[in-house]
Amino acid sequence: LPGTFFDTSWKDQAAFIRVLYTAPIELVHKVLPGMVERKFGRIINVASLAGYAPGASGHTLYGSVKAGLIKFSESVHAEAQAAGHNIHCTALCPGFTRTEFHDANGTREAADQSPDWIWMKAGPVVEAGIEAVTKGQPVVVPGAVNKGLATLTKLMPEPLGRAVMKQQSKRFWMKDGD
Repeated sequence: LPGTFFDTSWKDQAAFIRVLYTAPIELVHKVLPGMVERKFGRIINVASLAGYAPGASGHTLYGSVKAGLIKFSESVHAEAQAAGHNIHCTALCPGFTRTEFHDANGTREAADQSPDWIWMKAGPVVEAGIEAVTKGQPVVVPGAVNKGLATLTKLMPEPLGRAVMKQQSKRFWMKDGD
């Protein structure tokens, strides 16, 4: 949902929340009873490295929804473990990954300006998610660059992080003239 929160309709924002947050949570809620009955289950929620980043202009709900999905996955995993179930829930937090994502949200041109070293192929991202959920790891950030960025966002003073995101927002998400 490109653009600022101010420039988009609530109808579009609500649909975004339903697809990226409510739907995954509802699906987990629906599959858990069967997993408990079978005494086995594996869930991978596709979150994002954006869930670790400071808030920024443009795609206003994206980072917050992904942060929520990370915390939700951690909580489901913790609840399943506390109950003694053999159910693992993992938040997969990829960074820049070569998929149709940037075509769908209209940011392909800006994304293609990023250096090649920042990008991952989809295969290794998927493998990292499967390996993490198999091991019972509640969150996984695939790739050395992404792990470094996730760590940096945790260690960076918040005002500095917001300043960096302000610059990146101009590059990726803001419309001309914003």
